[in-house]
Amino acid sequence: MSPNQLKNMLEQVANGTLTVQNALSQLKHFPTDTIQQQGQTIAQLDTHRELRHGFPEVILAQGKKFAHLNAITSRALNHKRNLLITRIGKKRAAKLLANHPQLTHHPLPRCVTWQPTANQPNIGLVAVLCAGTSDLAVAEEAALTARMLGAQVETHYDAGVAGLHRLLAASTLLQTARVFIVVAGMEGALPSVVGGLVDRPVIAVPTSQGYGASLGGIAALLGMLNSCASNVTTVNIDNGFGAGYVAALINRTSMP
Repeated sequence: MSPNQLKNMLEQVANGTLTVQNALSQLKHFPTDTIQQQGQTIAQLDTHRELRHGFPEVILAQGKKFAHLNAITSRALNHKRNLLITRIGKKRAAKLLANHPQLTHHPLPRCVTWQPTANQPNIGLVAVLCAGTSDLAVAEEAALTARMLGAQVETHYDAGVAGLHRLLAASTLLQTARVFIVVAGMEGALPSVVGGLVDRPVIAVPTSQGYGASLGGIAALLGMLNSCASNVTTVNIDNGFGAGYVAALINRTSMP
């Protein structure tokens, strides 16, 4: 339930256009909507999340049985709030959309979304940069997440330190964004470079892309954690979602 929905309900009760009984009926699945299959609880949808965080609970598809994922999605759609499902492959996304055609599949970031009503214009500016084309999936997951949370997003891709002029070509974006998400594999050097050029928060995202000594993203992760740029902070390997979520929160709180 959104803050506006709860506020409207309380106002309707106060002015007599909604009975207490009807209000209680609407609050039946608030703050938790329990989902059961065959008498067993499989999920407890956090319907209070939007009031606390400003965005409804996000569904992680990875590791879930399809029957569970489908049931959780069905219940979330019933609440008619923005929906973001992450880490879902093409085959499972196709099955989910066959059951719920109102959903939209985003293949590159491996996400599914639904926005039931026209939202307010996106605000502020989050910049998403990535070092190489191999990092695009993680960068797009971050960008989509930030947009779903209400941020205006601009991207600048394939701008790794092996060709530094490609990053400097985005000088306008470097000067205007409120927060930066910088995605890189290999040695993970790009966030430090960006951090040295801007006076805003930089969220570094290491990816698992790279040759043998990159150790599946460990080298990039350690490089970013050891960044000498003091405005750089780091999320986990391939965690575009986490970076996009935090960036959108920073962007929102930095608005006048």
